[in-house]
Amino acid sequence: MITSSRTSKFVACLLILSTYASWAYADSIEDDFRQCVDGNISPDAPLPPSCYTPNNSAFSVVLQSRGLNLRYLMPSVRKPEMILMPTHESHVQAAVMCAKKLGIQLRVRSGGHDYDGVSYASEMEEPFVILDMAKLRTITVDIEEKSAWVEAGATIGELYYRISEESRLHGFPAGLCTSLGVGGHITGGAYGPMMRKYGLGADNVIDVRMVDANGSVLGRESMGEDLFWAIRGGGGGNFGIILAWKIRLVPVPEKVTVFTVGKTLEQGLTKILDKWLHVGDKIDESLFIRVIFQNSKTQQGDKTVLGLFNALFLGGADELLQVMQRGFPELGLGKTDVSEMSWIESVLYIAGYPSGTKPEVLLQGKPLFVNYFKAKSDFLREPIPQSGLEGLWKRYMEDENALMIWNPYGGMMSKIPESQIPFPHRNGTICMIQYVVTWQDGNNTETRHIEWIRKLHNYMTSYVSKSPREAYVNYRDLDLGMNKDGNTSFIQASAWGNMYYKNNFDRLVKIKTKFDPRNFFRHEQSIPPLPVTEIKVDLHGDMLDD
Repeated sequence: MITSSRTSKFVACLLILSTYASWAYADSIEDDFRQCVDGNISPDAPLPPSCYTPNNSAFSVVLQSRGLNLRYLMPSVRKPEMILMPTHESHVQAAVMCAKKLGIQLRVRSGGHDYDGVSYASEMEEPFVILDMAKLRTITVDIEEKSAWVEAGATIGELYYRISEESRLHGFPAGLCTSLGVGGHITGGAYGPMMRKYGLGADNVIDVRMVDANGSVLGRESMGEDLFWAIRGGGGGNFGIILAWKIRLVPVPEKVTVFTVGKTLEQGLTKILDKWLHVGDKIDESLFIRVIFQNSKTQQGDKTVLGLFNALFLGGADELLQVMQRGFPELGLGKTDVSEMSWIESVLYIAGYPSGTKPEVLLQGKPLFVNYFKAKSDFLREPIPQSGLEGLWKRYMEDENALMIWNPYGGMMSKIPESQIPFPHRNGTICMIQYVVTWQDGNNTETRHIEWIRKLHNYMTSYVSKSPREAYVNYRDLDLGMNKDGNTSFIQASAWGNMYYKNNFDRLVKIKTKFDPRNFFRHEQSIPPLPVTEIKVDLHGDMLDD
């Protein structure tokens, strides 16, 4: 007979053995992976990759260095077995081959802006390793060719700065947030304040270097046009690991003009926004006016909503004032509201840096904020009636930490076909809406804030795009559906796939099936391959269309 005392000791012993076994297993994974990588890297690599494990004192610092959402850095969230920072493309090849051999997931992080943490956290059962691309950040600008090669670990701000070093008359149409990692940013589309003139960052990619599921380095010619199509807007972590993009530079004037004009509900925000919804996507394509919404207070201390009309115009102040007088006089823009500056200075302005900040700050690659947050997105195809806006304000003011950003479409975005690249949100889109709620106290108020943003998103259902309700893949939202075991079916993945890619999802699945049939590159919202039994091939081994 076992006494309660002996039972307690027995259970304690089992717990110790279980803990020891898990430690030993983790150590085994770390050792096996590191030895495998060391044995497969090129002797031409000038420096070895940097490796960090949970036993290393620098592990937490490195993990948190490029993780924008603190929700996915909390102690309760599963941590990687290792963080590998390659310094040479052969390190990336070795990581793919070894992860495949050992049955380990790879999560690839270039900037750490993945909204729901998919690039540096995992809710799947398997052990995982983060491949952090931060040390692969070389940028080579060729003004004569009007192009640049940029490695995946560079930030978009670094790219902008390096272009401006070579020319005041060239730029690149990508993100407003300057700490975005170039590698992942472009895989999802890469919109920004010049998209109405030149389209997305992904629309302006002309070549690539990428490691595929076999560990091979491919360029545009060697991968073929199908795979090259898929990686420009098909989302990160689906088809391979981007080493570098070759991008097309676009012309910018020597002087551009910016402004920010604020309007509260008491100052007529609802009517002004109603006009913006009718003209923001139709006005001169050199003008980008986004609206940033914040909670505010009246002079009497009552709650209100402040809308900041924040703009970039690719031209001078006098021309801008004429454009606004013709197309959007309701905003009341005057000479004292606008400022002329160089394109690189406008990058800092739009990103929210304090006035007078030097462009060299972009080389630091640091985000302006790090928070606990939850975000969602929508696309608007019809103006919201004023009654709908009034209902929105009421719900918006229920959370003190709310933020919304409405980005106008139209211009070049309406001229590029939906199937040109996987990013499908084109003609007929008035604007994209980003909803965000932030907090600073960890788990304490998380439930309240997340319930609020879900309720707000639900309220907007009748006003936004339908069949499908579109969403932006770079604002990843695991509420839309989630793959937990790595074996999600086509039908299950359609829940989020159709929202992110619309009719392009079917083609993406076929390309995934052809180039990664065993689903090596996978995550919570990855594109699945078709089951082997459903794959139809011709006599040459090529996959057939249905």
